[in-house]
Amino acid sequence: MADLSAPLQPSQPMKVRKTGSRLRSVTALVLREMQASYGRSPGGYLWALLEPLGMILIMAIAFSLMLRAPALGNSFILFFASGFMPYTMYARIQNMTNNALQYSRRLLTYPVVNWVDAIAGRLVLNALTGTLVAFVMFAVMLYATGNRSELDYLPMIHAYLMMIFIGSGVGMVNCVIIGFFPVWRSFWNIVTRPLFIASGVIILYEGMPTLAQDILIWNPLLHATGLMREGFYPLYNPEYISFTYVWGLILILNALGLLLLRRFNQHFLKR
Repeated sequence: MADLSAPLQPSQPMKVRKTGSRLRSVTALVLREMQASYGRSPGGYLWALLEPLGMILIMAIAFSLMLRAPALGNSFILFFASGFMPYTMYARIQNMTNNALQYSRRLLTYPVVNWVDAIAGRLVLNALTGTLVAFVMFAVMLYATGNRSELDYLPMIHAYLMMIFIGSGVGMVNCVIIGFFPVWRSFWNIVTRPLFIASGVIILYEGMPTLAQDILIWNPLLHATGLMREGFYPLYNPEYISFTYVWGLILILNALGLLLLRRFNQHFLKR
């Protein structure tokens, strides 16, 4: 990578680069992001585990006081974790992606780094971090709850891939909108607050009123959380899941985000 202490030079149009050069740039950005996110606070990666664990425990205790049993299985902790962890992956990827250009603004003034590297660096690090945290969390919870049911890992992996790419698509589109209208960031945070409930984290799709089902069936996150729970609970069969709809939407969002960023990334950096 170029010497970051050198004077900033005007950015140049993106050129076709060798795969090795791009990998080095992305790796450097991943290490930079890792240091900035987890290397400056005591505990570092430990907080990435404690934060979701604390949230799941609070939710499980609260609902165990109000309900006799969870909607699936007999463990409130495992039920909420199976919905909360994949949703957290989406939220993490979406939030980090829509801030990618602003976060790496200084580095993007160097010809050796471009907007693709900035997006890829944040996406790779947060996807790997979220996957590692989920693996550790689920392993601990399954052991602690004494769960003996046979897990189906394919739906679980599929659900996580859905959440990653939904997050990247929404994040890139939001990155463009925020570039033109910065107030969109605050507006988006407000209107998506109910998404936690609307994505089936707390209430299963089958337990929702008919009107809510007709509306929320268009929420791709609901399909992903249902698929995740299918992997945890052998007797649960969420028939509402549509792979065609979810992956079709993923392709549209990611293609649109990439095209818009390619067209307007220089415009945002010059503002």
